Amino acid sequence: MVPMAKKAGKAKTKTWSAGNDDYRLSIKPSPDVMSPSHRQQGFTLIELMVVLFIIVLGSAIVGINIATGNDSTELKAAARDMVSALRYAKGQAAIERQQITVDFDLGNNTYRVSGRDRVYAIAESIGMTIVTADSEIFGQGLAGFRFYPDGSATGGRITLERSNKKWQIDINWLTGLVELNEPKQ
Repeated sequence: MVPMAKKAGKAKTKTWSAGNDDYRLSIKPSPDVMSPSHRQQGFTLIELMVVLFIIVLGSAIVGINIATGNDSTELKAAARDMVSALRYAKGQAAIERQQITVDFDLGNNTYRVSGRDRVYAIAESIGMTIVTADSEIFGQGLAGFRFYPDGSATGGRITLERSNKKWQIDINWLTGLVELNEPKQ
């Protein structure tokens, strides 16, 4: 065997056997690889603590953003549920060919659709304001909206508010169209 040139600690040897070229690779560390300038060094304790601090800080910021998002998410979910109930009432009025009402109790933060037994509750922390026709105000804190078989409605607006967030539900009196809008702050 005749040793060939070494590269980065690997030595290539060539042997001849019965007319075929047969190559063998032998790995031997060369002295320059083991020199102090090439040794791998680990992380210091300070470097590890800085990285952990950055990870914890990032997690805390994400957690705070998620926690503050819950209020606005709950408000928007309540508004969407209310829009669904109002649209359901509009559809039922057309299908059944009779007037359907959605009645609100502002004192208890609840509402219900006529012809259904279920009472829908809104979180106490959500404020509700209703603007509707005089004929649909039944007493202190009791009001509603009426949908007619021809698609029209008494019309009005519901405003849901929590902290500094608001959502408005507009009911068109002519078309009975129910729209959910986030008013400009």
